[in-house]
Amino acid sequence: MIKAHADTFRRAMAAHLKIAFGTDAGAFPWTTNPAKEFSALVRDGMTPAVALQSATVQAARLMQMDDNVGVIEAGKLADIVAVPGNPLDQISEMEKVDFVMKNGVVYRNTQTVK
Repeated sequence: MIKAHADTFRRAMAAHLKIAFGTDAGAFPWTTNPAKEFSALVRDGMTPAVALQSATVQAARLMQMDDNVGVIEAGKLADIVAVPGNPLDQISEMEKVDFVMKNGVVYRNTQTVK
């Protein structure tokens, strides 16, 4: 399944198809951290920046919801996460979310101030 996904993904990238993060197809066990998909996207050809955009602005555009979500901007809804490192340098940092804010309410904050 992983090899088939990688091959299909690479063909979609080569064809310049629009790709949004996420699936309900069950390509991996439901106990697996879904953020691992970021690493798979990068491994199979996306840059880290494009992989992050696939989960934010690109997903919003494809769902035709970009007038309300997809970017952090005044007047738009936003869920914000923070990770301990820079995901542009190491995309697997997205698997280590230690801060979550949704609609202005903090739901998780395990960060320590140094």
